[in-house]
Amino acid sequence: MSRQKLKKFAELDKFANVAQFNRPDIKNKLNDFLLGKHQIILELGCGRGEYSLALAKKEKTAKIVSIDIQGERLWAGARQAQIEKLDNILFLRIQIEDLLEYFFPKSITEIWITFPDPYPRDKQIKKRLTSPRFLDVYKKILINNAVLHLKTDDLNLFDYSIESIINHKGKIIKKIKNIYKAKNIPKILKIKTEFEKKHLKAGKTINYLKFSL
Repeated sequence: MSRQKLKKFAELDKFANVAQFNRPDIKNKLNDFLLGKHQIILELGCGRGEYSLALAKKEKTAKIVSIDIQGERLWAGARQAQIEKLDNILFLRIQIEDLLEYFFPKSITEIWITFPDPYPRDKQIKKRLTSPRFLDVYKKILINNAVLHLKTDDLNLFDYSIESIINHKGKIIKKIKNIYKAKNIPKILKIKTEFEKKHLKAGKTINYLKFSL
C-alpha cells in the first residue's frame, strides 16, 4: 500500500464524520449521528460521495449516510464534507450486506444506488445490489412507502433490476433510459459522479429507476 493511501487511512480514523467497521466506536458514532427525528437517506456504494454531498446540501434537515467499503474513496468525500462544513452527512465504511447490523427496522426514508458494480456473470447475480437478497434487506429497514433510486450505465443491470423488483412485488414508479435525452428531469438526476463522467465520455447512456418495495 502506498504512503498516500496509508496516510488517508490514518486520517479516516480521526475524522469525526466517518464511522468504520474496524473501529469499536462505529455503532456509537452512527447512533449519535442519527439521534433525533428526521429523514434518513442512504447512498449505497457511494464512491467519493458526490451524490451524498449534493443530497446533504439539498436536504438540509435530513441525515445522509454515505456507504462504501473503499476507505480511500470515503476519505475524498469526508474531506470535502469538512471543507464545505456539512454536518448532516456521515460516511459509513461497511459492507452493504451488513446493513441490518447497523440500521433499525423501518428507520430509513430513502435509498440511492448510484452506479453499482453490474456483476455481469450469472454466478455473480447475488452480488447485484438489486438482487432479491438485497431487496429483502432494504424492505426491512425502509419505512412504509419509501422510495429507492437506481442510476446505472449498464442496460443489462437496468433490465435485470426491473425484473427483480417486479418479481419481488415491488412497484416501478419511474424508468428512464438515457436520462439526458429525457425532458424536464429533476435537478438531482443531473448530478454527475466521477464514474458517471467516465461513462458519458465513453459514450454510454445513463439510465434511472425509481421504485418502492
